[in-house]
Order: sequence, then structure tokens, then C-alpha cells
Amino acid sequence: SSDVCSSDLGTLKVHYINVGQGDSILIQQGSKNMLIDTGTNASTNSLMAYLQRLNIKKIDVLVLTHPHEDHIGGADAVIKAFDIKTLYMNKVTTTTKTYKDVVNAMISKGLKPTAPNAGDAFKLGSANCTILSPINTDSKDLNTYSIVIKLVYGNNKFLFTGDA
Repeated sequence: SSDVCSSDLGTLKVHYINVGQGDSILIQQGSKNMLIDTGTNASTNSLMAYLQRLNIKKIDVLVLTHPHEDHIGGADAVIKAFDIKTLYMNKVTTTTKTYKDVVNAMISKGLKPTAPNAGDAFKLGSANCTILSPINTDSKDLNTYSIVIKLVYGNNKFLFTGDA
């Protein structure tokens, strides 16, 4: 499903991509694309088909909220297939094959992740994005590392929470 917001700044599109049990959200503003999470390994083909149907060529911002398989499963395929400008990812690591696949894909493309801090801000076209967390992380619960992003566009506000 998708939400479409319009203002004098143009159109903002938010696509909630069906990746089964998991998370993947594509946000488009102007010519800019942000993908938050990439679903499961099993849903990778449907995620890639969805992005190709929209004729996506580049992802300006890829956010991997936290390293659980249902959020980063398709990330290796996305990294290999698209030109990624900025990758936000926390420093927390896991020993899973899925996580290693993502790291290997990043290495193969020479992509260095940016670990965000609460309060960091960036623009996606005319939309303003602020990173709100992680704040209190607990190594026993990877969900606490979730990158939370507040997006403001005109009078519309979105909160993307990962599993926080």
C-alpha cells in the first residue's frame, strides 16, 4: 500500500512494501528515493520486482534499522543491484549468515555505512528527516538498536520505527 502527500514542494510517496513478516518502506520525494529495511531473505525476489516495476535506478538513502533477518534479508541484493548514495546502519553486529551477506555486499561495492546519532538530520528532496534513536541500546535486544526516523513534509509527519 502507499500514502501520497502533495504540497507546493511536489509529491511525497510512501510505499509500504509487502514483504510478509518483516519491514520494507520506500519513500520517494522528487527524484530522491529512501528505502528503510529490506524484508526477509524469502521476500527478496518480490522486493526487487517491486522496485524494478517502479523503475528505481538509485537509492539515495538506504536505512537498515537493525540487523534482524526480517529487516535486512534483502539488503545484499539491493546493495548489489542499485547505486546507493548513503547507507545508515548501526555498529551493532551479529554472526548470522544474513548479516555477513550484507557486509560482503557492502565490501563488494566499496560502500561504507554511516552510524547515525540521535539528532542527526538530512533531507530527502524537500522532505526533512531527523534521526530520533537509537538512544538506549541493550546488546541482549537488537530491537533497541533500531534507527527511528521522523520525516516531515509540509503538514505531513511520518515516524518510521524499525522494531523500536
